[in-house]
Amino acid sequence: MLIRGISKSLICICNMISELHYVFCTPTVCKNACTGNGLSFLSVKRRNFCVYETSIQGNAGVVYSHQSVACVNGNGYRISRVVRTEAQTALFDYLHFTRGFHFTDAEYISKNSPQFVQNLLSVVDDEQDVSRALSKYFRYNPINEFEPFLESLGLNPFEYPSLLPKSLIFLGDDDLLLDNFHVLCGYGIPRTKIGQIYKEAKEIFRYDNGVLSMKLKAYENLGLSKSTIISLITCCPSLLIGNIDNKFLVVLDKLKGIGFGKEWIGSYVSDKTTLNWDRMLDTMSFLLQVGYNDEQMKILFTDNPALLFEGSGKRVYVLVGQLLKLGFKMNQIYDLFLKSPQILSSKCAKNLWTAVCFLAEIGMETEVIASIVATHMEVLGSNSLKAPITVMNSLKIKKDALCRAIKKDPLQLINLATKTDTKSIENQDSNTIVERRNFLLRLGYIENSDELSKALRKFRGRGDQLQERFDCLVQAGLDYNVVSSMIKRAPSVLNQTKDLLEKKIDCLVNRLGYPLEAVVVFPSYLCYDIQRINLRFSMYLWLLERGAAKPKLSLSTILACSDVRFVKYFVHIHPEGVATWESLKNSLKSKSIQDP
Repeated sequence: MLIRGISKSLICICNMISELHYVFCTPTVCKNACTGNGLSFLSVKRRNFCVYETSIQGNAGVVYSHQSVACVNGNGYRISRVVRTEAQTALFDYLHFTRGFHFTDAEYISKNSPQFVQNLLSVVDDEQDVSRALSKYFRYNPINEFEPFLESLGLNPFEYPSLLPKSLIFLGDDDLLLDNFHVLCGYGIPRTKIGQIYKEAKEIFRYDNGVLSMKLKAYENLGLSKSTIISLITCCPSLLIGNIDNKFLVVLDKLKGIGFGKEWIGSYVSDKTTLNWDRMLDTMSFLLQVGYNDEQMKILFTDNPALLFEGSGKRVYVLVGQLLKLGFKMNQIYDLFLKSPQILSSKCAKNLWTAVCFLAEIGMETEVIASIVATHMEVLGSNSLKAPITVMNSLKIKKDALCRAIKKDPLQLINLATKTDTKSIENQDSNTIVERRNFLLRLGYIENSDELSKALRKFRGRGDQLQERFDCLVQAGLDYNVVSSMIKRAPSVLNQTKDLLEKKIDCLVNRLGYPLEAVVVFPSYLCYDIQRINLRFSMYLWLLERGAAKPKLSLSTILACSDVRFVKYFVHIHPEGVATWESLKNSLKSKSIQDP
């Protein structure tokens, strides 16, 4: 009786700790598991953590932390990939088999919540079978499923504590959230972008069944393609709140009047773009006042889309303000913009203001600076300058002498202070670089941007080869803007030959029976080896014929998982699966030998 009483007391204490645990810390914090048949403690060995938020010291002496990044284990070694993979598998099994999550959702969450998985690893002993220990842990310790879910949607762990429901820990209890999440996924919005949408416009996820689909359909009725709508919603989630934004409609009409189609705006916006419809309208009105006609404005925005899409026209106001500080009148600014429209580009505006600061730093009067800018604006905007101290040290002169030389001949500023990199230019095939750059600019990359520089390094081949591969995808039936968006997300698609792209598209549509639009959601399909595609889908189709697999699984579910996971979930699920898998491998291998 005494022992039984002590056991009951300990069980009560465990339950109290559990309640405190859900109040003060993440559900993956160390806690002993108790069974109803007495005591059965889960062996726990704390790992060392790098804590970047303030820890909370509990009464029992356990240190809790809302955000802890597991860097090393208790022995001072980094957690191995094998251990991390076992933990991901255990989380997947819990979500899919125990909680009934769809295979795709469970797999994506388990693979894309590394912080949550790291925290899970803190509750098992280094020497234990991780999979088995975590399975036992899940049995007695229900986790807050919103945490790995939100992390998998692209939110950082420090962002989502304020977004967690106060009274729920099971995702299945929030039907509206899951329904609206699946609507966005099904529409083609990347899961990694949905987290930001949830953060900025949580109201979207409270819509009743069918409401969100109707709102998306309303934008399609305006003549916008799915790819454009996805781009707009990703950067401006508020478009889905309330009725269609009237200011957005006015912007579309203005752009149409200038000569742009409704799809043009979707080619340039991204999740990093912040759109302000009022400011965009003001920018277009300002340029009309300057004297630009529709044709001139179309050329300006075609060459410099950043004017509208980076800061929604803010750069125009900044540049005007800077020129006003120099003493220019508005009519003079209008004339300057008409004569040198390229000065409105981000690179030229930056170069111009750098030159103004250079002249001011060496002591030149404001009136003289304004005069030089008025007469040499195009040259100043086209060249990047060194710092004044660098120029003075290299020439061994002082500010006064440098100032006098530039006053005498303003072009001396360019001759003496321009940055040059002749070595890098000499080592490049100029024709290839120019062709590739022109191709990327046609895709929607912005001139002189970091994004363009990175893309130039990722793409292989001449500009005409890249264009040929791009046209191959368009001729297959995909929208031009859709292909542009795909290439930006998966640049290596265009590193495939035209013949290989055609072969993979033919396999997708005619052999596998998937719609062509499937590659829009998962463009990396076109980058996978054709042997991998044939082998895995042959196995999947074999399972479908026997009713052992769900139809129309996503391409990423079948192709992106590791070989070990594929065998586990697509081979071992059927009694004859292993024999069939080996037969398919041998068959495809012999075919590749005969047909190299």
